[in-house]
Parts: sequence; structure tokens; C-alpha cells
Amino acid sequence: MTSQIIYKGELRTIATHLQSGTSIETDAPTDNQGKGERFSPTDLVATALSACMVTTMAIKARTLNIDLDGTRVDTTKIMLSDPRRIGKIIAHVYFPPTLQLDDKTKDLLERTARTCPVERSLHPEMELDMAFYWHS
Repeated sequence: MTSQIIYKGELRTIATHLQSGTSIETDAPTDNQGKGERFSPTDLVATALSACMVTTMAIKARTLNIDLDGTRVDTTKIMLSDPRRIGKIIAHVYFPPTLQLDDKTKDLLERTARTCPVERSLHPEMELDMAFYWHS
């Protein structure tokens, strides 16, 4: 088992990662009867995509002796209705100005992010806007 989720009432859950014992809480979003005080489940989908993108890039970078420390991904989730679902995820990756790479390595890291396991698991009708910002 990967995780255990317990419903805590008031449209909130606690999800525990069984291997580490760490927990996160979720809350329904304000546009769907929640308080929006925590990540919503759909926020976690978008966040998982961005975390997967940067993690897989870091794994690849490590094999090349490149440190991606300080890389940031700004993530936006756009919902659709009828049926309610995620319509678009925007994930913009910003690399630190100290990171100087050649175009071949940049392309390799971008391709790695664009084919991460979460990206490959998303519904094909979901629109993805991925952008990569390298300082020159």
C-alpha cells in the first residue's frame, strides 16, 4: 500500500504516506463547498505533475553531475465543468541563473520533464502548458 486516506469531516482528508509516515491534508476548494485552506485533490494532481517534472530532471541531471538546486516550477490548475475536471495545467520551470548548460543538455532535461511518469498518466484531453526558462 502507498498511502492511507482518512476522511476527517468538513470536506477534509488526511493522507499518510505509509513508508515515511508523513502526512498531508486536503480540503475541498472554495468553488466546490470547501474552505480552500489546504491543497484540494485536484491541486495535488497539478502539483504532482510539477514535482515529477523537476524530480525526473534532477535524476537525469545527477547522472550528468549537474545540480538543479534552486530550480522552481510555478504551477496553475484550470478547472472545467460539466463534467467537473482539470482542463489545463500550466507548469513553468525556472532554472537558477548560476546554471549554465549547453543546448543539448537543456533539450535533454526538457524532454525528461515532458515525459515524466505523471505526465504520461494524465488524460490526453487535458491541456498541458509546459515552459522552461533558462537564464543566459
